Amino acid sequence: MNQLLSEQTIALVKATVPALEAHGLDIVREMYSRMFQNPDIRDLFNQSHHGDSGSQPRALTGAILAYANNIDNLGALAPAVERIAQKHVGLQILPEHYPHVAEALLGAIKAVLGDAATDEILAAWGEAYWFLANILIAREGRIYTEQKDMTGGWNGWRDFRVEEVVRESSVINSFILRPADGGPVMAHLPGQYLTFWLEIPGHPPLKRNYSISSAPNGETYRISVKREPQGMASRWLHDAVGTGAMLKVAAPAGEFFLSEHVERPIVLLSGGVGLTPMVAMLESLVKNGADVPVQYIHGTHDRDTHAMRDHVRTLAAKGSAVQVTDFHQTPLADEIEGQDFDAAGIITDEWLVANTPVAQADYYICGPRPFLRHAVSTLSLAGVPATRIHYEFFGPADELLAA
Repeated sequence: MNQLLSEQTIALVKATVPALEAHGLDIVREMYSRMFQNPDIRDLFNQSHHGDSGSQPRALTGAILAYANNIDNLGALAPAVERIAQKHVGLQILPEHYPHVAEALLGAIKAVLGDAATDEILAAWGEAYWFLANILIAREGRIYTEQKDMTGGWNGWRDFRVEEVVRESSVINSFILRPADGGPVMAHLPGQYLTFWLEIPGHPPLKRNYSISSAPNGETYRISVKREPQGMASRWLHDAVGTGAMLKVAAPAGEFFLSEHVERPIVLLSGGVGLTPMVAMLESLVKNGADVPVQYIHGTHDRDTHAMRDHVRTLAAKGSAVQVTDFHQTPLADEIEGQDFDAAGIITDEWLVANTPVAQADYYICGPRPFLRHAVSTLSLAGVPATRIHYEFFGPADELLAA
C-alpha cells in the first residue's frame, strides 16, 4: 500500500504553488530538455506535442499545478489519474521509466528556482512525485495484466498487417488491420484507441494514438485517419502505407468508451475526424440491438470531407431507433439539403438543446478542442450533469501529469 503523504510534505508542496504559477512552464521545458537527452526516454513521447510551440509543456504545467493545489484532496484527481494510466499503457510506459522523470523534474525545479528550491522543498516534491508515481505504476500494472489475460490480448508491440485501405473522404482514409501472427484480437471497448510505433524513414520512431473506428469483431481493427497538412505521421500513413504494410501496435487503451450497460437515450456528437470513436459506438449499439433511442449528430465542412456518411446511414437503417443528423458548415454549390446533408452551418447551442433529450440522455462527444469545449459548455449550462457528458479530444491531456 502506498504510504500516505506527510503533513509537512503537503504543506511544503502547497507552499510552492505561487512559484509554480510564475515559473512552472520554464520548469517543465527544462525537465523535458533533460529527459530527452536519453533517446530511449525521448522515443516514449509524441514529439509533435513538445517543444516551445507544442501543447504538451503547457498541459503538464497545468497538471503539476493541479496536483499541488489538490495534494490534500487527491480524490478530485481520480479521473485524470485513470486517463494518464491509460495513456501510459498505450505508450508502453513501464516502472523503470519513472526514475528518469523524477530525476529530470527535481533537477529542473532546482535549475529554475535556484536557491528558492531548498533541500526541504526538493525532498517534499520527491515524496509527492513518488506517491503519485506508485499509484500510476500500480494501476498500469493491473491494466497490462488485464490486456495480457484477455482472449487475443497482448503486451508490448504486436505486428499488424494492413489488410485494406479505404478512401472515406477527401481527407480521411481507413486502414483495416489484422495481426501478422494470424491470431485473434482482444475486444476493445467502443471509443478506445490503439497506439502505434511508426518507423518513418529518416526520422526517429513516432508514437501516435488513433481511435478504433469499428465495433469489436475479434479479428481486425479499423482506424480512420485524417491527413493533416503538417502531420508527419498522418501524411506518411496516407502517402506511403498501403495494403500489406506492417505496423507495430499496442493493445487497445483509453478511458473514453461506451458504457457496457446502456439504460438511457444516447447522443453521439462529433466534429470532423472526431467521428471515428462515434462510428465504433454506433456499430456496437446497432450490433447489440440497443433498445434505447440513439441520435448521431455530426458536423463537417462539406460533402467531400464527410467520411463514412453512407456507412452511418446504413447502420441507422438497421437500428430500431437511430436518428442521424448531418451538418455541413459550408456546403458545396451542388449539394442538396435533405440529400447530401440535413442542415447547413454549424451545430448551434440552441439546436443541440432543443433537439436532443438533455434531461435524460448520455452524451458522447469527440472532435477538435473548440468544438468539444463549446459542446460540453452548452450541455453543462443546459443542466446536463457531468456524469452524463463523456468526451474525448485530440492532442495531449490537459489533466494531471499526462505523458
